Amino acid sequence: MSEKKSVCESKVFEELYSAHSKSLYNFAFYKSGNTAQSEDLVQEAFIKMWNNCAKVVFEKAKSFLFTVVNNLFLNQVAHQKVVLSYNLIGRKETTNESPEFILEEKEFMDKLQNAISDLTDGQREVFLLNRIDKKTYKEISELLSISVKAVEKRMHLALKQLREKVGNI
Repeated sequence: MSEKKSVCESKVFEELYSAHSKSLYNFAFYKSGNTAQSEDLVQEAFIKMWNNCAKVVFEKAKSFLFTVVNNLFLNQVAHQKVVLSYNLIGRKETTNESPEFILEEKEFMDKLQNAISDLTDGQREVFLLNRIDKKTYKEISELLSISVKAVEKRMHLALKQLREKVGNI
């Protein structure tokens, strides 16, 4: 009877790194077009695998790594969209609003961005894909390879947490 390989063993982990890091980097580079970002995504994926090594089955490690890189990339894209839309809002040359209103708006946006960053990865991903990218729950479920019910649950928890931290959205 052969022993199952454990991802938690450093030798097995190094074997996985040697076998998949280059193709993972290429995958990330094809998605992002940025070498530094691609290296960061690959590093983050392996860190995530190491931190969750007890849950990752050796036979599924490659799939796990590619899924993590893809999800991390999507999170970064969603975050960049939030940053860009926030920057566009902030670029108005003239305004009819009072300084107090502008200050309250800035404080609200800071509070909202902090609350969004405090969401779990899954909640933030679903929330931003739905609210920023305007994806339906069905599209999100297909994109993330999870059920529509899982998307609904993540969105519910995200909205609940945001309401607690920011107020009614």
